[in-house]
Amino acid sequence: MRITKNTWVLLLILLAGAGWVAGDSAYFRPKPIAFKVPKGWPRPVYDFSKNPLTEEGFALGKKLFYDGRLSKDGSFSCGTCHQQFGAFNTYDHSLSHGFNNAFTTRNAPGLFNLAWQKDFMWDGGINHLDLQPLAPITAENEMAETLENVITKLKADKEYRKLFKAAFGDETINTQRIGKALSQFMLQLVSSNSKYDKVKRGEASFILPEQLGYQIFLQKCASCHTEPLFTDYSYRNIGLKMDDVLKDPGRMRITNRSEDSLKFKVPSLRNVAMTFPYGHDGRFFSLMSVFEHYRKNMVVSATTDPLFRNKLALSNYEIGQLTAFLYTLTDSSFLKDPRFAAPGANNNTKPPIDIHR
Repeated sequence: MRITKNTWVLLLILLAGAGWVAGDSAYFRPKPIAFKVPKGWPRPVYDFSKNPLTEEGFALGKKLFYDGRLSKDGSFSCGTCHQQFGAFNTYDHSLSHGFNNAFTTRNAPGLFNLAWQKDFMWDGGINHLDLQPLAPITAENEMAETLENVITKLKADKEYRKLFKAAFGDETINTQRIGKALSQFMLQLVSSNSKYDKVKRGEASFILPEQLGYQIFLQKCASCHTEPLFTDYSYRNIGLKMDDVLKDPGRMRITNRSEDSLKFKVPSLRNVAMTFPYGHDGRFFSLMSVFEHYRKNMVVSATTDPLFRNKLALSNYEIGQLTAFLYTLTDSSFLKDPRFAAPGANNNTKPPIDIHR
């Protein structure tokens, strides 16, 4: 049978109509992003099959991450407390500022290499990355908003409706999609290009103090700050005295077990030169104050980690070499990566660094 020009036109109309009836999903073709695991690193624990990375999902997540409308008065975004030049921590502040000038109760940690992390928060109170942002969004002393109000604000924005459609196939905006989009942005925050990494790849060499510091690190620090992530993600009591005001019991607040009193997650040492102040409540404003705690100021109790029952012997010489090594964990390319920068940010600038820290 001869197919005429008019027949082709009719077929095209019918096909278009079929697509229209089937819904927008018939044309849903997001562009996938391959998640690259650095050579020698363990497999991520995040299940990407339930939230595949796409360019559209990443773009939506980035916009949400830097949007103040996720907070009650529009003043606070995720990026307000997680600043890129500080490896996405709150740079130089022990506690972040939240809604109505309230202080948060914990130090905002750096955000990177989250695909390898099972639990979140200093006490491990949240067990999935997709759920983690819901806590600061709804906390009264942080962003102080309700999820219902956030969704209402996003639905009223034509651009957001387009972005959700591009990322998920239709304009539906809900809590699950907000969490997944934010995860897609945060999962891409991989820090793996410090001098340490270049040395491991054979692209650079440690100078003598860095090499000596690395050997000291392997002897005295690596059991908790395990390579290549520089944390074992465990919860440990490192001999901290409970703050008289915050009265934070740590992991015990989640488990209700007395043996978890004052246990907090072991933080990663990657980018440690940029993530001060240190500790769950930011009580240590320099690496030197951390070293002083371990060698002199620990409060040994029944729940103190056995590794520290006799404190940690560190000489001034060892501290100097350790510091040199820890500075090799700074990933400058990550701190300036334009893919992760806030809209309008100038990544050629950087915050001042006190050389005496």
